Formats: sequence, structure tokens, C-alpha cells
Amino acid sequence: MAVPRYKTSKARTRRRRSINMKLTAPNLIECNTCGNKVLLHRVCPKCGFYRGRQVIVPNSKV
Repeated sequence: MAVPRYKTSKARTRRRRSINMKLTAPNLIECNTCGNKVLLHRVCPKCGFYRGRQVIVPNSKV
């Protein structure tokens, strides 16, 4: 079994781990009907449309 010759430093360990812990920004697309930015495969909260048809009635703030 392989045994490390020297102790791995904290900086080296954390640098290796940080590469895989990067956060990515969410992919936003424009709604086809109103142009609002929404997440992929989600109903637009502004107009209530999903894939060209109205799925929900949006909450209108009066």
C-alpha cells in the first residue's frame, strides 16, 4: 500500500479541494412572451407561460 512520504500541507490540500467547490451562476434564459429572465424548465413567474402556453395565472399586485 502506498504511504505518503511527507505530510500534505494545508495550502496544497485546500487548493486541490477548492477546484471542485466552485459555484456556477444559474443559467438564465429570456421568456418568449414577456422577456423576463427565468431559470431553464421553470414557469415564468411574471406572465405564467411555459413552453408557449399559459400554465398558471400570475399574481397581479394591485
